[in-house]
Amino acid sequence: MAARESTRKHRYIVFGLLVCSLVCAHAQSDPLPSWNDTAPKKAIVAFVEKVTKDGAPDFVPVDQRIATFDNDGTLWVEQPVYTQFAFALDRIKALAPQHPEWKTEQPFKAALEGDFKTLASGGEPAILKILAATHSGMTTDQFAKIVSDWIATAQHPRFKQPYTDCVYQPMLELLAYLRANRFKTYIVSGGGIEFMRPWTEKIYGVPPEQVVGSSVKTKFELVDGKVALMRLPEVNFVDDKEGKPVGINEFIGRRPIAAFGNSDGDQQMLEWTAAGEGPRLMLLVHHTDAAREYAYDRQSSFGKLDKALDEANVRGWVVVDMKNDWSRIFPPDK
Repeated sequence: MAARESTRKHRYIVFGLLVCSLVCAHAQSDPLPSWNDTAPKKAIVAFVEKVTKDGAPDFVPVDQRIATFDNDGTLWVEQPVYTQFAFALDRIKALAPQHPEWKTEQPFKAALEGDFKTLASGGEPAILKILAATHSGMTTDQFAKIVSDWIATAQHPRFKQPYTDCVYQPMLELLAYLRANRFKTYIVSGGGIEFMRPWTEKIYGVPPEQVVGSSVKTKFELVDGKVALMRLPEVNFVDDKEGKPVGINEFIGRRPIAAFGNSDGDQQMLEWTAAGEGPRLMLLVHHTDAAREYAYDRQSSFGKLDKALDEANVRGWVVVDMKNDWSRIFPPDK
């Protein structure tokens, strides 16, 4: 009797270990574990398998496997304000003692008082004025140091975590999956190129030379007897909307076969990608999860998704419903 009971327990143990091993094997073989097994994940996997299968009719050579990603709202949180704008507001406060006139001068007065309604009413001119005051008058090396120091300590107002922890785990998996299949991944963002470059490689695995973004003009100068590039209070290039295909053409030199965004600012990048020959993948992240992140689209001041969403529905682009298509939003250890 005892021997029979021992044999039965042994079988249960063996069966349990077998089940665990099968589950673990499945987890290891799934390149996108934070994506639910819904249409977007299936579309991504099918596309990658199609373009990487040697000898297949849709095979794409390695040197043409270019994928471009927007940053704000696509790879990390962009609400309640863009991270770079939060950086600019903190810079205004840090620089305020040197500028007593800002206490009465707009838009600086509103920035110091946290009056976002007045800031918003100032529109693009107000934003550009703040960016000019906080992003220029220093060398490129000095600016990179300021950004690195800020990004290491600043926290998101809702999640109370560093901004670099407020990245989307499913998109990190997607970046890794594409690179494992010999894609070259680029960030193409409306954000400042020199704001992103100090940290994108550590957070996303995207090196500085694969970051395309908006920029200010710079000038070669001697500073304290050393050669340097001085950042000027003048816009050089805006990498947003129609600017994104221009930036891709100028800095990458190849049309992407896959493009990922989340807003109307990414529409032209996806259109440019779709216009190429051969297999293409265009994907929009739709923010639908107010509980785990944010829910917004057509009426949002940041990351507005309106015309691009309509075009995606007409043209059959992949639209990710964050609430239903992602089992997890942020990295598990965050």
